[in-house]
Amino acid sequence: RPARRRQTPHTIHTHTDKKSIMAKRKSADAEASSSKKKSKPSKKEEASSSSDVEAEGEAYLSPLAKPLASEKQTRSILRVVKKVAKEKALRRGVKEVVKALRKKESGICIIAGDIYPMDVIAHVPILCEENGVQYIYVPSKSALGLASATKRPTSVVMLKNKESYGEAFTKLEKMCKSAHM
Repeated sequence: RPARRRQTPHTIHTHTDKKSIMAKRKSADAEASSSKKKSKPSKKEEASSSSDVEAEGEAYLSPLAKPLASEKQTRSILRVVKKVAKEKALRRGVKEVVKALRKKESGICIIAGDIYPMDVIAHVPILCEENGVQYIYVPSKSALGLASATKRPTSVVMLKNKESYGEAFTKLEKMCKSAHM
């Protein structure tokens, strides 16, 4: 039995016709140029498609997002978050907030309600309740990120209590307590 020669890509020869290769290239180029020439949708079509996207974006709210702040409450919460962010007395993100809660720091937790998957923040309210920290949900992670002086959407923020914004902090604390009832 003669030894078989191992086939490598260089030894495998497929019969290709130069004309068929050129024909395939031309058809691919024609498809690409036709997709570029497609007309833009009209302004009405754009508006309807963008409103559908916005409606889908606003529609998602985690089933865990209770107590959820109303629109008026959300505006006042985000206003307080902005003040606290200027004072640098704020913890941003799940990792920092969980660390602060485990160290028994006091404050108020603001949690975004549109986080997906919800497993990312599911444990935060439990930690808050164990440590006696008030928490409330706001509808938008992007609004929470803007208020907390970051460019990125933020899922959780913890506000630490300071005298410089004490009155706003106590109002927010009362709001959280009333929302839990």
